Amino acid sequence: MNAARDHEPGLSLLVHRPGEEPALLHTGLASLEHGLPIGPDTTFDVGSVAKQITAHLILLAAHDDLLHLDQQAADLLPRLKIRDVTVTDLVTHRSGIRDAESLLSLAGFRDLDHYTADDLRTLAYRQDQRAGPEGHFLYSNTNYLLLAEILETVHRTTLPDLARHRLFGPLGMHSTRFKADPCQVIPGAASAYQAIHHGWRHTEVPVALPGPGSLWTTVGDLDRWLTHLHQRWQHPHQLPWQEAVDYEPSDHEPYLYGPGLYADARPGRTAVFHYGHEQGFSAAAHVEASGLRVVALSSNAGLSADRVTAAILRDLHQQPTLAPKEALVRTAARERTASIAIHDQPTPGALGQHTELGTFVCDQAPGILRLTRRADALHLWRRGTCDQLTSTGSGIYVGNGYTVTVPSSTDQVDRFTLDLDRAPGLTYIRQ
Repeated sequence: MNAARDHEPGLSLLVHRPGEEPALLHTGLASLEHGLPIGPDTTFDVGSVAKQITAHLILLAAHDDLLHLDQQAADLLPRLKIRDVTVTDLVTHRSGIRDAESLLSLAGFRDLDHYTADDLRTLAYRQDQRAGPEGHFLYSNTNYLLLAEILETVHRTTLPDLARHRLFGPLGMHSTRFKADPCQVIPGAASAYQAIHHGWRHTEVPVALPGPGSLWTTVGDLDRWLTHLHQRWQHPHQLPWQEAVDYEPSDHEPYLYGPGLYADARPGRTAVFHYGHEQGFSAAAHVEASGLRVVALSSNAGLSADRVTAAILRDLHQQPTLAPKEALVRTAARERTASIAIHDQPTPGALGQHTELGTFVCDQAPGILRLTRRADALHLWRRGTCDQLTSTGSGIYVGNGYTVTVPSSTDQVDRFTLDLDRAPGLTYIRQ
């Protein structure tokens, strides 16, 4: 391993073939400030990998008759206005409820602004109709925030306490916990970093949203969870818990989505997995029908755990006799090439050079948006920041993660439609 890389944030990796001891590899530092290396007890924020834990707790609650998967979520969440959404719809991202964090971004929230799960649920409860047709897949972290609230309602306890007593304790996952408060201390926690010119910057922000994320764990604990998941995979021709929740087409073909898990159901490829990206961390947890488990955790924003996992699996499948430890060393050496890239906020020039098109509001989202035009380009402003939009067709303009559709002529704009990747169909009207 390159010695220079030993002074960067890095990886914790695990490959566990059935019937063998797990192979582990830890590279880089958990703390650049203190020079602490990543080791087997280092905990990482695994982001959306948490969804399978939350979904499993929902299935346990249904088994205990605390709720029914086909009942309306509004029976358990009285403030929910969309009445025909079921608990299963939330689990499988078919509720049509827009992602509240995406909506909050429209208010121009900055990296160190604080918001809570309650703030996001309030945005969910403002929505009064689905963002797409019934049964349409729309990946939304808000679904799992609402599932967390359902669990806390039916169990009359917090999600972190419930998960600890029902799952983490019994499975021996003693280093795993949901972080419910941004100020909470997580034992053994790595810090996440992003490369900048001549150094690194912290990427964590003061937000904790247990349910869709905010799960801290180790590669060893995730291996224990995947072992449990595989043991519950009783029918080789069914996916885990498919008898309770159907897997349906997702946003990533050809993969399906079920109870907090993506699935590859193609013959010879059968596996379930989930990736997570949160606050500079990334994670991947993958288990195949054969019992092969791969876990990758990264604290380097430029080194994606899903890419690392794909490379490990590719080597193992192409070379069946390859030792798992060798696959880890080879992949880490090949993939640990975090690039230094700075994405500067575009500066649109002096305000006087822009033609004002108006300020706009949407009853489904917070904040006020402003449109201006300079030459042939549109600019969208939120809380003083500005995105320059790229024209891709008549009246269609693309920004970072969203599309704005305006009348063919931008001389006079009275309304426009904004489609965020996870919150489509927002209508903005001139104030």
